[in-house]
Amino acid sequence: MEQIKLSDIQIRNHLAPGDLGYLAYIHGDLYAKECNYGLKFEAYVLEGLKEFALAYDPEKDKIWICEHQEKMIGCLVAQHRKEQLQFRYFILQPEYRGIGLGKLLMQEFIDFMHSRNVKHAYLWTTADQDTATALYERFGFKLTAENPSDHFGKAILERRFDLKIPEQSTT
Repeated sequence: MEQIKLSDIQIRNHLAPGDLGYLAYIHGDLYAKECNYGLKFEAYVLEGLKEFALAYDPEKDKIWICEHQEKMIGCLVAQHRKEQLQFRYFILQPEYRGIGLGKLLMQEFIDFMHSRNVKHAYLWTTADQDTATALYERFGFKLTAENPSDHFGKAILERRFDLKIPEQSTT
């Protein structure tokens, strides 16, 4: 199989029918295989996607749907939360990791924060996500909370990371 390059990936920023259902499928399937998460996790994802869909405002929210050969292979969502953004549904199929796509999406998220003059973002993840956590920290997210949970069909440690963009000096 030929090596996949970042230039092979298309990113679109609009939702189409079926996107959210497929995004739930990718999460349920991939996290069952990689982390042994159960149906409770998929229900959690579906609940959040429903909330996102009902509150979706293209002026305040942004989605990055990553596609290769017309198939969704990853995603990231910036969901508005009053004066801040929630970083959500960041996922890449395994064969698309390590080509710079995650870094590109992280930078796109931060650029979106700047374009909307949003100074604070946060995300929730689990202690199982070491590679993603390292990427978050590289982009300035700081661990701010840890909570034990059994929401995903097994005992896990949920983690909250926050990113605060400093005010620009006008002097």
